[in-house]
Amino acid sequence: MAQFPETELILSSQNRVYHINLRNEDIADDVIVVGDQNRVAQISGYFSKIDFKTEHREFITHTGTFNGKRITVLSTGIGTDNIDIVLNELDAAVNINLEKRELNPTPRKLNIIRLGTSGALQGDIPVNGLVASSHGIGLDGLLNFYEGWKTINEDAISEAFIKHTNWQKNLPYPYCVAASNTLLNKFKDNIHVGITATAPGFYGPQGRQIRLRSSAPNLNELLTDFKLDQHRITNFEMETSALYGLGKLLGHECLTICVIIANRVRKEFTTDYKKSVEILIESCLNKISN
Repeated sequence: MAQFPETELILSSQNRVYHINLRNEDIADDVIVVGDQNRVAQISGYFSKIDFKTEHREFITHTGTFNGKRITVLSTGIGTDNIDIVLNELDAAVNINLEKRELNPTPRKLNIIRLGTSGALQGDIPVNGLVASSHGIGLDGLLNFYEGWKTINEDAISEAFIKHTNWQKNLPYPYCVAASNTLLNKFKDNIHVGITATAPGFYGPQGRQIRLRSSAPNLNELLTDFKLDQHRITNFEMETSALYGLGKLLGHECLTICVIIANRVRKEFTTDYKKSVEILIESCLNKISN
């Protein structure tokens, strides 16, 4: 069996996958990923016990038990570039023998659920409401660097999006990947569901203008107006498309659920979203453990 060279699979001196500092035994089958490092301890505070902790750069991990279920919580930081690190390294930790640098004969599948914050692109989605991402449409270009991305792309949505927005040719192809049906069906009750647009930045790529002007000043309006059959774009954030794309290519189940902290259509921003985040955390933990 071919070995993964040191330049491709980078390990620490303790034979842990480098950036996230994890090995197979540290990771539960159910993984909650969050952007905010402080949210790891917030979630693990619900655990009856914590049996593993590690921290390296922005990547903090706690693994413990909630209602008898082993769960891992991992911070990713912001952006699809960080998701690229986390998804590839999580998969390496659970599916590669790190001592031999060889692929394990039987693949291990993870359930990876992102709990985050987001801005709504539809007027009927209230601030502090919850949105589950049925799809992630990537304005970031990350998945285009990976062989096989066309096999998982939702071509009809991508092509309709390109036509509707008159997508600029200098921008990356807007790939689109569906959520795990298994996880979406488990979590979608009583919350909004729709396509999440994933941007490669917080300002210009999301239509914000301070000193620099946007090259696509009407992008947000075009996103709001986009419809294909029952699909519409509900929100903007910076991680979901990469999570869905890499997760599906690697054989994992992925879902994003976000608290809406701003409504970009109504120009409203939350005064306090902490209660909604707590509701989201509690609901997620209960559904994972049941």
